[in-house]
Amino acid sequence: MIELANVSIRAGDFQLSDVSFSIETGRYAVLMGRTGRGKTTVLEAICGLRKVTSGQILVHGTDVTCWPPADREIGYVPQDLALFPTLTVLQHLQFALRLRGQSKADIQNRTDELAEVLGIQHLLKRSIVGLSGGERQRVALGRALSFHPSVLLLDEPLSALDESTREEMQELLREIKRTANVTTLHVTHSTEEADALADCRIELDNGKFQML
Repeated sequence: MIELANVSIRAGDFQLSDVSFSIETGRYAVLMGRTGRGKTTVLEAICGLRKVTSGQILVHGTDVTCWPPADREIGYVPQDLALFPTLTVLQHLQFALRLRGQSKADIQNRTDELAEVLGIQHLLKRSIVGLSGGERQRVALGRALSFHPSVLLLDEPLSALDESTREEMQELLREIKRTANVTTLHVTHSTEEADALADCRIELDNGKFQML
């Protein structure tokens, strides 16, 4: 479960005030709204990359408002993907697991599992440089899911993809939704994506959040 209770966030001259909404455990929510209204700012606040000035952020009932990002155990795929050009695909999948001190055997098992689910077994030794947009999205998604997060945040994950690749990624996200039981908040401008994926929608309009 993700819950924001009367949260206010400032980003330079931009501010959101009294943001309140909740997403039930295991649900796939889509956040929609016009460009520049604060959708990314909300994701950054939930995962701890942006401090809130007031209010509470709760993950499965625990107040994480002041927790460091790493302690929140949230998977996050930013719009620019934030992939490391010096790492291979395999090293991206291993990254969060190594940080958490997982055993070599557990890391191997999890990366094998992810590579199969994401269809990137043939890319594991490749550098990120030169991968297609869809391949890069799969790697970023794998890194975010590697440590079994209970919450997944996706910032316009399909916006830069061509139509056929976007359809493939929607199918992959539906499969992850079916099997991973991870509470998801997905930012998009696309009504088609929302129709294909969402259990519920949140509309951001003039600083107000409405569950639809």
